[in-house]
Amino acid sequence: MPTRLWKALLVVCGSISVALGVAGIFLPLLPTTVFLLLGAACYARSSERFYQKLITNRMLGPYIRRQREGLGMRRRDKAVTLTLLWLGIGATAVWTAESAWLRLVLLGIATGVTVHVTRLPAFRPELLASGAPATSKRIG
Repeated sequence: MPTRLWKALLVVCGSISVALGVAGIFLPLLPTTVFLLLGAACYARSSERFYQKLITNRMLGPYIRRQREGLGMRRRDKAVTLTLLWLGIGATAVWTAESAWLRLVLLGIATGVTVHVTRLPAFRPELLASGAPATSKRIG
């Protein structure tokens, strides 16, 4: 495949991934981190301009950089994530899901995501400022 076409395809995939990642902020079953990291990876391989816009974005940039560097997630971000997750899944279970098995599936998903998020390392800026090495492995 010609390089120009490949880069255009990566920009399109990156843009779709970023859009899905942003939607995942508001939709409890749609992952945010995976799509934002995928978008950053696509942009890094295709468009320096799009990559820089993404990682310097005021809202998404610090989150993506911390994840890519394996520095973890801020405690506040964890709390907001879990609160929105449980509110969204709770509302869906109460007002939308009609069967008990579907409510159990939603509860299982929310529990699995909660376990995953709570096990992520907590980002501690004071350690970063002091020059202490990150305790988690580098990603990407």
